[in-house]
Amino acid sequence: MAEVVLQIGDRRHSVTCRDGEEAQVRHLGGLLDQRWAAANRAAGSLSGERAMLFVALMLADALEEAENRPPEPGAASPAMLEKLADRLEGLASALEQSPPSA
Repeated sequence: MAEVVLQIGDRRHSVTCRDGEEAQVRHLGGLLDQRWAAANRAAGSLSGERAMLFVALMLADALEEAENRPPEPGAASPAMLEKLADRLEGLASALEQSPPSA
């Protein structure tokens, strides 16, 4: 197991991750740190825990927005492709079970 130290705002956090995942954990920590100042202001500098809650809410809002954004032309999300595959399988199954037309 690897250990990564993240600097989020004025605090250091030691995080354990699988070997090889250090860069991704640092990247995610950077996303938290980018939002820290605004979250800390929104929390009124009351506590680090409250500020981290605001960071989490900001990221959840961004995630929801990304999930609900229509895909760019020519790009399909994995969820959309899976739904399409399920529908096609359902149609194929229905056609296989239908009696032939005379």
